[in-house]
Amino acid sequence: MKCDKTLITGKPGVGKTTLIQRVIDRIGPDNTVGFYTSEIRSKGSRVGFELCGLNGQRRVLAHKDIKGPHRVGKYGVDTKGFEEFLGELDLLSTDVGLIVIDEIGKMELFSKRFREIVRDVLDSDKQLLATIALKGEGFISEIKGRPDVQLLEVTEQNRDHLI
Repeated sequence: MKCDKTLITGKPGVGKTTLIQRVIDRIGPDNTVGFYTSEIRSKGSRVGFELCGLNGQRRVLAHKDIKGPHRVGKYGVDTKGFEEFLGELDLLSTDVGLIVIDEIGKMELFSKRFREIVRDVLDSDKQLLATIALKGEGFISEIKGRPDVQLLEVTEQNRDHLI
């Protein structure tokens, strides 16, 4: 049975986003929509995370200088900005073949709109390639437990052989 919804999980820093980027590079941008997340670095240390839309759009998701109620560790999360970013992606457009979401994790889940979008994508007939946190209760465990998803764990041992 072919599974159209693939969730990539693994420990932080193991190479989930790198795998997503390799898949995008291999298949090309045609009929692909979504985003991946990259680190923002300053003077050799990580200071935040940037959303990188496959349409070329970029936006800060989280940064140590962002103040506000939504925080993961030392990073403040710009939930409103994230929702504006999502609004410009048109993930469920009729001509989309593959939807890429990197990642379904703590920072992104502050957004109720994001959770709705993830559910809509999973309930659609579209192909999905997404990263998801290795650990997590509630929404994360619910999504990972769906019978219509394939869960692939990236490890240091298998990461170079996955694509």
